[in-house]
Amino acid sequence: MGLLDSLVGAAEQALAGQGAQASGVQGGGSDLMSVAMGLINQHGGLAGLVQQLQSSGLADQVQSWVSNGANLPVSADQVSGALGGDVMGKLAAQAGLSHGELGAQLAQWLPQIVNHLTPGGQVPATGAGGLGDLAGMLGGLLKQG
Repeated sequence: MGLLDSLVGAAEQALAGQGAQASGVQGGGSDLMSVAMGLINQHGGLAGLVQQLQSSGLADQVQSWVSNGANLPVSADQVSGALGGDVMGKLAAQAGLSHGELGAQLAQWLPQIVNHLTPGGQVPATGAGGLGDLAGMLGGLLKQG
């Protein structure tokens, strides 16, 4: 649990200035957290999500999120295209957002989530850490403020 605590602490420090923004997202921070959790779970974990995004044309962006350097931005359209209309539709309905709003939120938060879940510049092996641990960490990221 010490490693998880360290990850959460690092994430909280990195996002300290953005907390008010996170708690004010349309659909609510907890809804967006549920969407992020569902997205990671649907892909069999963080490694699966990273692979999906990379194979859908976002390899350079995703690599920047995983690495220790600056995160390259991604657009709502790029995220939507990489995840597909069916997945985006289901997630948007779950969060109570339009497809476009969800794409914009994911474009903002996915780089940060992936970045903070890969602090050593490596994607953890599939199944590393429980979903409860991941939920706690994402909750901390999205509820700062």
